[in-house]
Amino acid sequence: MSVTESTLGSQPVRQGIHRAAALAKQAEEHARDRQHAKGKQTARERLDLLFDKDTFEEVGRFAGGDIAGDRAGSAVITGFGLVYGRKVGVYAQDFSVRGGTLGRAEGEKICRLMDMALRIKVPIVAMIDSGGARIQEGVAALTQYGRIFRKTCQASGFVPQISLILGPCAGGAVYCPALTDLIIMTKENSDMFVTGPDVVKAATGETISMDQLGGGYVHNTRSGVAHYLGEDEADAIDYARTVLAYLPANSGQKPPRYAFISGHAERQAAKRLATVIPENDRQPYDVLDVIHAIVDYGELVQVQELYARSIVVGFACLEGRPVGIVANQPMVDAGSLDVESSEKLARFVRLCDAFNLPVITLVDTPGYKPGSDQEHAGIIRRGAKVIYAYANAQVPMVTIVLRKAFGGSYIVMGSKAIGADLNYAWPSSQIAVLGAQGAVNIIHRRDLQEAKEAGRDVDELRNKLAREYETSTVNANLSLEMGELDAMIDPEQTRPVLVQAMDLLADKQRVRVNDKHHGNQPL
Repeated sequence: MSVTESTLGSQPVRQGIHRAAALAKQAEEHARDRQHAKGKQTARERLDLLFDKDTFEEVGRFAGGDIAGDRAGSAVITGFGLVYGRKVGVYAQDFSVRGGTLGRAEGEKICRLMDMALRIKVPIVAMIDSGGARIQEGVAALTQYGRIFRKTCQASGFVPQISLILGPCAGGAVYCPALTDLIIMTKENSDMFVTGPDVVKAATGETISMDQLGGGYVHNTRSGVAHYLGEDEADAIDYARTVLAYLPANSGQKPPRYAFISGHAERQAAKRLATVIPENDRQPYDVLDVIHAIVDYGELVQVQELYARSIVVGFACLEGRPVGIVANQPMVDAGSLDVESSEKLARFVRLCDAFNLPVITLVDTPGYKPGSDQEHAGIIRRGAKVIYAYANAQVPMVTIVLRKAFGGSYIVMGSKAIGADLNYAWPSSQIAVLGAQGAVNIIHRRDLQEAKEAGRDVDELRNKLAREYETSTVNANLSLEMGELDAMIDPEQTRPVLVQAMDLLADKQRVRVNDKHHGNQPL
């Protein structure tokens, strides 16, 4: 065969390539027309927002398509790109192709992407916008969900996994994001539910909209399913990029380190700490004022900011080192622990421990929230998750008692007894089994009763006994003497003490305690 004949024989392939390129262009134009009309971006536009400019490399562009039959590809886009210069894998569902539904081809592409991400040990981001399982494919579509579930579980704790809900996510599909580390939703067009409004009405008679049933606001404020509520798609994707900047690529690496030089701003912030805590120990204050004063640039990236607000958790840096921050919020229920805040706290500590982020705990809590509603909601089981998280964590852990640490909450909130490496307290801190008033009512019950019968001023006696109890018992002295606290520090010393602690614990190693398969965590 001559060179000319060989070249001519290759022409149909070249025409096919041109046809594929034309199909791809038409597909994106079609996607823009459909998505923009709904106030949504196309899958490829979302990828442009996620990755550093011109770094996305697609995998399996035409897999599941039929070029000769004018079908450009399947309803999911997969590939890798860079986020702040670090590699990340992604699968983005394309609602403009068969409603983004998942069939055999889509499942194969997603599983292949996840396998590749696990082999090269990089984070996985899922962009969800789908009508669910493709009904036409029946059990074949459901099988793909099962495969994705299993791979998501295999990746859990090994590489960071983030789910962006940018459209509908219903039925069994909701469990893919539920298994990941963080779920990000938007105020508009973002829905998650196991059974939709029509099924709910048919089964219960209740009429409810998609947004009321499983919209972004509901899952960020009431259910706790989601971890961030974006103003729009760009904001949601930017939050995902920001979180990835604090996390390592996988569990075998340490988080990235950033350049930072302390200066005048940090010194001024330290001075403000001296005035944060009110003299009246019952008066609330915003713990965010404390956090902003001790972390780099005053920046805290909160997780679940709108849910269980008596606890604040989030990512920050100390001298360029990413850390996880956990703090009671006295502005909400005096910073007490309840079923929701316990789960929020425990999950965040587990996330930090999985990906080697030190945990800094700022304590100011009167204890677990009392009441029959809490007991019936399972405060024993759900509160125990906090214990499990701290007791099993092996990352550097540093705790500072800001004001109150009473009873069981003192123990579970990163005490030295439960596994913290270094523990400090501010001079105003109160550490005891009970607060003064509660302790006096129990210890001096008979004295108070006798005073009442004798016609004496019971409130005056109670206050006097409470002051004596505070002086003798409700302070950090006993904890210092027992070695449960390493030092009493002035508020202005907080940041430098934490920085020194991070330096000291930088090379802390994990230790395998025994040969068990895994613990049986309270769930």
